[in-house]
Amino acid sequence: MFQKKLIYLFVFDGFADWEAAYATAEISKSKKYQVVTFALENKPIISMGGLRILPDITAGQIEYCNTELLILPGGYMWELEPAGEIIPVVKQCHKNNIPVAAICGATLFLANAGYLDNTPHTSNQLKYLTTYSSTYCGERYYQDKPCVNSNSFITANGAASLEFAYEILNTLKVYNKDELDQWYKVFKHGIQHWIIPEKQIDNIR
Repeated sequence: MFQKKLIYLFVFDGFADWEAAYATAEISKSKKYQVVTFALENKPIISMGGLRILPDITAGQIEYCNTELLILPGGYMWELEPAGEIIPVVKQCHKNNIPVAAICGATLFLANAGYLDNTPHTSNQLKYLTTYSSTYCGERYYQDKPCVNSNSFITANGAASLEFAYEILNTLKVYNKDELDQWYKVFKHGIQHWIIPEKQIDNIR
C-alpha cells in the first residue's frame, strides 16, 4: 500500500495537534519516509486545535514490517480513558524494535502499561505520573528533562515539542547532526541561519 518507510501518528478526538507538528513537518519533506495517520475508528477526528482530520487507516491496518517509528501525541484522552486498544500497537512495535515516541499525556499511557518501569524517561513532572497512574513503578528512572531518548522510547513533556521533534528526527536521520542542530537553533532561538539541505529542496520542487 505504501512505498516509503512509514511513520505512524496516532490521532484521536482532542489530540494535541501541535505536539507532533515540528516532527511531522520535517519528516514529510523527506523522500525516505511517509507520515501515516491512524485512529481506532474510521471516522473524522477533531484535534484539540479544532482541526478536522480523516485518518488514513485504522490501527488494525498498520504495516509493522515497513514501520520506522510510532508517534503518540498528548491529549486529555490519556487521563480520562484506559486507551487499552493502543496497547497491542505499542506491544507489536516494541517486539519489532520500532521506536515509540510519546509526549505529554501519552507518557502516562506508557507508564500505565509498564513500559517506563525499567527505562530512563520523562513526562509532565514525576508527580504527574505518580498521581494519575496507580501502576507506575519507574520513579528511579525518571529524569527531569524536556525529552529523553532511551531503549527505543522517546518521551517528552508537553512543553517540549521541539525537543521531541529533535530526538525523532535524530533517530530517523532525517538530517545529519550539523543540519539538525542548526534547525533546532532556528526554531528554538529564532536564529535565522537555517539553510534547507539540497536534498530537501529537490524534494519540495
